[in-house]
Amino acid sequence: MLEVDAVIAKRLSSDVALINQIAGYIVHAGGKRMRPKLVLLFANALGYDKPGRFELAAVVEFIHTATLLHDDVVDESSLRRGKKTANALFGNAASVLVGDFLYSRAFQMMVSVNRMRVLDVLAEATNVIAEGEVLQLMNMHDPDITVESYLRVIRYKTAKLFEASARLGAVLAEAGPEVEEACAGYGRALGTAFQLIDDVLDYEGDSAALGKNVGDDLREGKTTLPLLIAMERGTPEQKALLRHAIEHGELEKLSEIVEIVRATGALEATREAARAEANLAKDCLKLLPANQWRESLLEFAAQSVERSF
Repeated sequence: MLEVDAVIAKRLSSDVALINQIAGYIVHAGGKRMRPKLVLLFANALGYDKPGRFELAAVVEFIHTATLLHDDVVDESSLRRGKKTANALFGNAASVLVGDFLYSRAFQMMVSVNRMRVLDVLAEATNVIAEGEVLQLMNMHDPDITVESYLRVIRYKTAKLFEASARLGAVLAEAGPEVEEACAGYGRALGTAFQLIDDVLDYEGDSAALGKNVGDDLREGKTTLPLLIAMERGTPEQKALLRHAIEHGELEKLSEIVEIVRATGALEATREAARAEANLAKDCLKLLPANQWRESLLEFAAQSVERSF
């Protein structure tokens, strides 16, 4: 990861001072760096140890960072990773444009690896992520969306880049189609589990630990799985309260809503769904050679669902 950070610092450089300032601010603000870690872990697990893995690990982090810049504008977010969002500090226009810069820089970097398959994987992932963003926008403030619609947004918006990151390790190692699909399956399941836990933490975490405001999903009108389960299990009065809050993005009764979500067992049910996805991810690793990297990937899946931030 130190090598990846060095690539990030080098590739962030621009002659435009504001780009350096905003891109540097968000990239160096912290974060779990899960996607670049997946590129490295799968490349290492499959025996690829060349510098190209650092370049592609940085690419997926740039793509992820670009989505964050755009997301925070769309969601009108003010806090991320415990710091003010870039749009809160620099304005929406600058955030969107620097997000565009990071996307285009990422594609410049992809070309340097000189693998058409790499371009194919990342171009498709970027397109699907954009579709996921639009799908989520269409679902905003809709208390009647189905679990299937909710999961589709997760798999497009969040899990797709996890999937692409894992697949890239296999592509670099020139693994066969079956192994490549197994790696992609791991990433897809892990990304789904990761987002499910994020949705749980929006109702049971605290702002200091999470680095974002608790209740943000509700304020933005996002109907996540904890809310869907709570509405399914709640009393008519509880359902009416949740429906009204989703439709209007109200936080006035957040404490009461959190209590309903907890009392109906929705948080634990969502955690169980995340554990099931993590187990799917683990099953995908059976085709990989037994080594320390595969063990790390098994541990990675377990940790993703037992976290509190």
